[in-house]
Amino acid sequence: MLDINYIRANRQKVEDAIRNKGYEGEIDLAAILALDDERKDLSRQVDDLRQERNKISAQMKNGKPDQALITRGKELKKQITELEEKLASVEADYIKQLKTVPNVYEDDVPIGLSEDDNQVAEVVGEPPKLEDPKNHYEIGQARGWIDKERAAKVTGARFAYIKGDMVKLQMAIVNFVMNSLTDEEIIKKIIADAGLDGLSTKPFTTVLPPLMLRTDMYDAMDRLEPREDRYKIEGEELWLQGSAEHVLGSMHAGEIFEEAELPIRYLGYATSFRQEAGTYGKDMEGIIRMHQFDKLEMESFSTKETSRKEHEFFVAIQRWLVEQLELPYRVIRKCTYDIGKPDARGIDIEVWLPGQNKYRETHTADYMTDYQSRRLQTRVRRENGELELVHTNDATAFALGRIMIAVIENYQNPDMTIRVPKVLQKYLDGKETI
Repeated sequence: MLDINYIRANRQKVEDAIRNKGYEGEIDLAAILALDDERKDLSRQVDDLRQERNKISAQMKNGKPDQALITRGKELKKQITELEEKLASVEADYIKQLKTVPNVYEDDVPIGLSEDDNQVAEVVGEPPKLEDPKNHYEIGQARGWIDKERAAKVTGARFAYIKGDMVKLQMAIVNFVMNSLTDEEIIKKIIADAGLDGLSTKPFTTVLPPLMLRTDMYDAMDRLEPREDRYKIEGEELWLQGSAEHVLGSMHAGEIFEEAELPIRYLGYATSFRQEAGTYGKDMEGIIRMHQFDKLEMESFSTKETSRKEHEFFVAIQRWLVEQLELPYRVIRKCTYDIGKPDARGIDIEVWLPGQNKYRETHTADYMTDYQSRRLQTRVRRENGELELVHTNDATAFALGRIMIAVIENYQNPDMTIRVPKVLQKYLDGKETI
């Protein structure tokens, strides 16, 4: 959520964000500012009446109460109650509308109103030259690794049993990422190679987070919408999380960090759930768009001075991880429409999939500034004693399904065996092929 004072001081910038993120006609800034004025006026009226009532109460303690004071006290009580009810209504409407205002975007974010306006910033590596490449589902079925038919019998569409060496491949990737991002020497190398001098080399703390979160926490993260894409627990104010950052970013709600503690960096591993509403007919073959999927997700809390570098660091990690698997990829600068409501900037990594003959998104990095922490009230006490909102970043380390698809399709042999990337071999008992 944006600070109302920031909106007043930067109204044109906020109007630009509303328009260029695709919310034009849905948000009335003038009405929000008018509600802010009204709530401030009502609050002043309530305070004034309370002060008068306190004076009357003090006078009535000194001897026999005067009837005029008693009468006035009753009038004040009624007026205060009526104004408080009105203030509560105005405040609720104000907060509801203020929450609809998107975050402003960074100056280097491309302007655009569809995914077609995203920009390819860099292409790295050459797609492998394969004769008659198979897609991951053909290989997975032939090898007995993917069973969607039995999953459909048990749970319905868009679920799968993953079996055999594909399970071992997933665990190898998980171990590789966790070992890498908790190693300070590797963190130092990534920071140095990315030219992010001065950024903390603090490694990540691994987390197995809860797979559910409360409605208020989901809403405070500004990740609850669109609700039709989420799974709610019937009869409970609980939701299955749609990505690990939803439960990582909210875990410090209402807390205050000391500046020396920052940055806090988490690497969460979680099974996530999405209904994929409106995507029926898309990517139905294989395991690309599933209702249930496993992800390794990065989350960080930092100061406002270091948060943009932290975002660039997360992108550098993503690139390093993909390069360690020796996969061809490209970097996408997401346009204003595609970065999302709470984001100030967004970068995607797309890896080449021979079975589809195109690049597909495998990673995203979201820079939120203090947009989330304002509602979460996650703050930092600076060295001078002042309290400030922290800045948050989140980014994919690996979406396990998608990165396994990339490995299977790029490392396939004609006999449908799969060569194991060198960095993963030690996690698979030295096997070079599965």
